[in-house]
Parts: sequence; structure tokens; C-alpha cells
Amino acid sequence: MPIIKSSSFKVHFPFKSAHLHTIYPNLFRRHKVVFSRERFLTPDDDFFDIDWIKNDSESLLILLHGLEGSSNAQYIKGMAKAGVKEDFDIAVLNFRGCSGTPNKTLRTYHSGETEDLGLLVSHILDKSSYKRIHLVGFSLGANVVLKYIGEQSENMDHRVKSAVAISVPCELGDCSLEIAKAKNWIYCQHFLIHLKRKVKLKRHITKGIIDYKKVMKTFNFRDFDELYTAPIHGFESAEDYWYKSSANRNLDKIRIPTLILNALDDTFLPDSSYPFEIALSSPHIYLETPKFGGHVGFSSLPINGTNWAEFRTTEFLNAH
Repeated sequence: MPIIKSSSFKVHFPFKSAHLHTIYPNLFRRHKVVFSRERFLTPDDDFFDIDWIKNDSESLLILLHGLEGSSNAQYIKGMAKAGVKEDFDIAVLNFRGCSGTPNKTLRTYHSGETEDLGLLVSHILDKSSYKRIHLVGFSLGANVVLKYIGEQSENMDHRVKSAVAISVPCELGDCSLEIAKAKNWIYCQHFLIHLKRKVKLKRHITKGIIDYKKVMKTFNFRDFDELYTAPIHGFESAEDYWYKSSANRNLDKIRIPTLILNALDDTFLPDSSYPFEIALSSPHIYLETPKFGGHVGFSSLPINGTNWAEFRTTEFLNAH
């Protein structure tokens, strides 16, 4: 599809700072959303939690959060509220270990782990009467969405109609290098603090598999993924994990209408996360790259109510 060059997103002072776009909604945007929780038991004797809003709609939004997020993230709650306004039911996939209770097995979640999303989609298709299902992912969750719909390709159930990927790190290796830069230091350390807490909780079942002391001393994703994510999930190295898990490996296989929203000022994303060439050659991918927006931000005054990313997402989904 043609690149969407004339984005409808408009910003005003002070929201011309990528960092303000990224930080402001998390600090000052507050949504009251009531979910009902379902625990999904997996075939490997583990679980993940699904948070629902059900209003007897025929259409469902499945939402996937970003790194160390959950259904409690403000961007998830905001999208859930926007979806309900447009008469969608909501299902939030909390990745393993992200719903407030540590999962039971050694494995956890990562940027390329699509198995649990597949289990959830199959469960919903088998047990519900939804006629239209749409997938919406943020950051890491956006990469998972794109990888999943690419993997499914021609085998996708006809009820899965479209997808939206917001602030998606399409090339994980390059993004890991980008987030290690000084401009992103505070974000990188914030994520690593939370990741290390989970490593600590699983110390008793990782003994002999990882070097715990080295993992706890890491200060960038390259080292953390090399010492923890890769060996835990069966990858040869951080580079092997990044390459095999990146959405860019699967974009050309996507066969449903898919909107990618990546702001050009997103400080997490290098050039390789703006797949212009693939979008131009694909009849299914719409790439929209507003000049401003930060990472999962897209803030503008007034901040209460539906923000632009939520409006643009539901607009796209309603059209497909």
C-alpha cells in the first residue's frame, strides 16, 4: 500500500519533544477500567492471564502490551476505553509473568514469542461467537503481533480481520543498540530493573542454566539477552534471538490489512524499524510515520479522553 505521508496527527507546544511524548502519558494520563480476569492454562503446565471487557459485541480487540507492561499500563487502558466506545469487546493478553503473579516454568515471554498469542486466538475462535477479531500491539507486543500474522499467513482464520502495530521495533538488534545510547539510558535502566527482579524470582529454577551474578550486573539489552533471554529460550546468542524474532522477517508474508504507526522522532527506533520498501510493495501493510509522537506516546492537549493513536487505531479497524 502507498505510504501514508499526510498523517492526521497534529501537535502543539510543548509536545514537540519525543521524550515528553513518551513520558507524559505514563505519568499524567489516568484511566479507570474494570477488567474481568481469566486464567489460561497452557499445555506446558503454565499459565497466562487474560483481562476482559465484554459487552456482547460481535467484534473483539485483542491487546498486547509492551516490555514489562500489563493490562494495568495506561496505554492499554486507554485503548481499551477507546475500543469500548466503538462497540468492541476487549481481551488483553498479559504475557507470562506480567499479570502480577510469576509464571511457573523456566520460560517467560520475549519479543518473538508468538505461541501464547496463537493459543489465545485459537481459544477465542473455538469458544466464542465473535465474527470479527482485530489485533493491536504496542512496542514489544506490536512486534509479536506482526510476527504472528506473518507466520500465520495463508492459514489465518477469516474472522481475524486486521491488525495495528504501534511503536514497533521491527529490527530488534538495531533497536537494542539504539536504546543503549545515552539519550535512552534512563529507559534502558528502567526496563532492566524490572527484568532483573523477575530473574531474581526465578533464581531457584535457573541454577546451572545462566550465570545469575553476570545477569544482575548487565546494563544493556545486548548483555541481558546474551546471558538470559537467549539461553532461557533456546537461542544460540543475542544476535540469533534478535534476528529470528524481528518482525521484519515476516512483514512480506502478512495477508490481512495491517497498520504500522511509528513516529519519526521515536528515540527507540533506528531507520530499520521504518519498513518503507516493504510497505510500498505489500498490498496489506499501511505505514504511517508522523513527524512527532515519541514511543507509545502521541500526546497532545487535552490529554484526557481518546488520544490520536487510539482514534487512528479504531478508525482503521472499523474500516476493515
